Amino acid sequence: MALAPKFGGQAFSAGVSPRAVHTLELYLDYVCPFSAKMFNTLYNSVFPIVKQRYPSKVQFIFRQQIQPWHPASTLVHEAAAAVLRLAPYKFYDFSAALFEHQKEYFDVNVVHESRNQTYKRLAKLAGSTGVEEDKILDMLEVSDKPGDDGSLNIGNKVTDDLKLMVKANRMTGVHVTPTVVFNGIVENSISSSFTPQQWEEWLEKNVV
Repeated sequence: MALAPKFGGQAFSAGVSPRAVHTLELYLDYVCPFSAKMFNTLYNSVFPIVKQRYPSKVQFIFRQQIQPWHPASTLVHEAAAAVLRLAPYKFYDFSAALFEHQKEYFDVNVVHESRNQTYKRLAKLAGSTGVEEDKILDMLEVSDKPGDDGSLNIGNKVTDDLKLMVKANRMTGVHVTPTVVFNGIVENSISSSFTPQQWEEWLEKNVV
């Protein structure tokens, strides 16, 4: 997980000096309204400030936190995992698009469509951000044919990636979204209602 700069000596780097950088991990769910509120503030207002005032001092990590009581949560996170595979530089742009359109993937808006139909909508949304729609869909669609070994729970081409994300998140014990972890410790003072000004004040105090 994350490592505070003062513990930088615990890091091993082959041929590269460890960078003194703070880490903010954001545990967000794409169909969580509070996650959307936090992400939008960061993406639109805080990240530009970070680039200007805190270069090489702090990094943000988007931790995809699936909330399984919303069935579409898994599907939208799979779409983001596919974007990570095909065009990682588009991950935050696609995440912004997902949050903008998140209500389209709420329970009442997916209940009457099949899983693959939802994937088609997600692939089209990815296409709107400059990612190849057909390739995204190819990674997401689930076949209605058994696997070569006769298996029926065959998943799709990002299933294994999602398993790793879920495993990592379970190890931290995170449940609520959004949750923010600063240098490996849950930071309860940060909430989804943080304004850009509050983020500025927090960063000024904690990123030194």
